[in-house]
Amino acid sequence: MDIRILTPDDAAEWWRLRQESLARDPEAFGASIEDEHTLSVEEVRRRIAASRDEFFIVGAFDHGQLAGMAGFYREKSAKGRHKGGVWGVYVTPAHRGQGLARKIFEALLAHAAAIPGVEQILISVATTQAAAAKLYRSLGFETYGREPRALKVGGRYIDEELMQLRFDRSASGDS
Repeated sequence: MDIRILTPDDAAEWWRLRQESLARDPEAFGASIEDEHTLSVEEVRRRIAASRDEFFIVGAFDHGQLAGMAGFYREKSAKGRHKGGVWGVYVTPAHRGQGLARKIFEALLAHAAAIPGVEQILISVATTQAAAAKLYRSLGFETYGREPRALKVGGRYIDEELMQLRFDRSASGDS
C-alpha cells in the first residue's frame, strides 16, 4: 500500500473514488453526488495543485488504484488560519478493518502539524459512523459539540459530532 499526498496526476482516480464514496455511503458526507455532478476532473486537478499548506488530499493506493482518502483544508480568513479541517474521509469496503484509515490519518496529521501556524484540526462525523468516531478519538480528537439534524438524507435527519485535535505548539514557541 502506497500512502501519499495526491498530485494533479491523481485527479481522475480521486474523482472515481469520490463518486463511489458519495454513492455508497451518503449518510457519511455533507456533500452528495447531486452537489458535485458539475465538478470536473480538470477542476479537481487545479485544486490538488494548490499549495499543500492550504489544501491537500492523502490517498492510499493499492496496485495503482485509490483505496482510501482524506482531505485537509486550511481556513482562509486571517482570524481562522490557525484552524484546518478534514473532509472526504473514505476507505473502500474491501480495505476496511485493516488499519488503512488510521495510516491515512497519521499521514494527514503529520503533514498538517508541520504547517506553520496551524494549531488545531476540526472534523465532523455523522453519528451513524461509529467506527469513524472511534478512530478519531483514538487519534486524540475530542468532542466539542453536536449539531442536531446536520444532514438530511432521504427524509432522515442525522446528527453530527463535532471534534477537534489541538497541536501542542508550546515547546516550539509557535503560536
